[in-house]
Amino acid sequence: MSQGPRSGLAAVSSALLAMSRHLEVRDVLKTIVASARELLDAQYAALGVPDDHGGFAQFVVDGVSDAQWKAIGPLPRQHGILAAMLHEATPERLADVRKDPRFEGWPSAHPDMVDFLGLPIRDGDEVIGALFLANKNCPKPEGSCGFTEEDEELLGILAQHAAIALTNARLYERSRELTIAEERSRLAHELHDAVSQKLFSLRLTAQAAAALVDRDPSRAKDEMQQVATLAAEATDELRAAVVELRPAALDEDGLTATLRTHVQVLDRAHTARVTFAARSFRALPAAQEEAMLRVAQEALHNALRHSGAAHVDVTVDRRGGGAVLRVTDDGGGFDPQSVRRAGRHLGLVSMRDRTSGVGGKLNVESTPGKGTTIEMEVPGG
Repeated sequence: MSQGPRSGLAAVSSALLAMSRHLEVRDVLKTIVASARELLDAQYAALGVPDDHGGFAQFVVDGVSDAQWKAIGPLPRQHGILAAMLHEATPERLADVRKDPRFEGWPSAHPDMVDFLGLPIRDGDEVIGALFLANKNCPKPEGSCGFTEEDEELLGILAQHAAIALTNARLYERSRELTIAEERSRLAHELHDAVSQKLFSLRLTAQAAAALVDRDPSRAKDEMQQVATLAAEATDELRAAVVELRPAALDEDGLTATLRTHVQVLDRAHTARVTFAARSFRALPAAQEEAMLRVAQEALHNALRHSGAAHVDVTVDRRGGGAVLRVTDDGGGFDPQSVRRAGRHLGLVSMRDRTSGVGGKLNVESTPGKGTTIEMEVPGG
């Protein structure tokens, strides 16, 4: 290694640590490619993961701008040098890739590449990807390759660890998919056990009311009141089952990404404009983030279902070592004292319980005709 053993070892260590920080497959691929290009001081780097149809399921590049990549066109097929990496599973180090008999050209927008180093990424006997580097940033005597045997050995070490990181990321994503499936199954059982019985009772009560409406209107009225009660209970249980379904994305993507996705879904589903912004927010302990998510969901439900708002705005900001969540709407508003006296809570009790459970404070500001702001402040970990 031209930089010497000490700096070379530090560079390898840095690359391996970077790969281990990510669990999403796409992030791992990007980190491997960027680490390889930096480690070997190359102008271009790429990593291809093959599919089962002669192409690439994923192909990640580094050193090529977004505009260049878009102009290049579709992902490459498994031919030429790329096929050699995947099917022959041997390293390739070339002084000029364009002169190799297997070279089949590239699209017009493709950058010009000369010296080349490629290695397969293997998981046991299976080739799960191929790593390519081109145009070493160093003086090259005529007809010689800038990449050395030492570079090939170093890239081989990186490829071995890349295989581990990529395999772990795939296992993680499969595990996450299974977790989501298990949560869906659990929710289905809960809905069947809790809600379906209520709906069955509601149906029977409605039928009884219909039978009594002519001969005993007074009893029919009582039965209809029971229908309303059962319907409200079924609605509450359905909402509780859905709200308590912990989003798998919360642990993996964090509060801001999960909230942003939730807000985008609501914005598409409702006529009100729903927006989200995060300012200087940093990750909090899991309990705080889940509590903030649940309060945001409850406040959004109230604003979209009951307030008649045209615009609902959600923000999360850093405050000291903790954070503050605000859900603001321009709807009809309400008198918090009147709501409390009337026994209607609009989810406020639940929001206060969740907030106090993580040592936070909840503030509700609302005036009839002037909208509502729910502010939740939580401490850091």
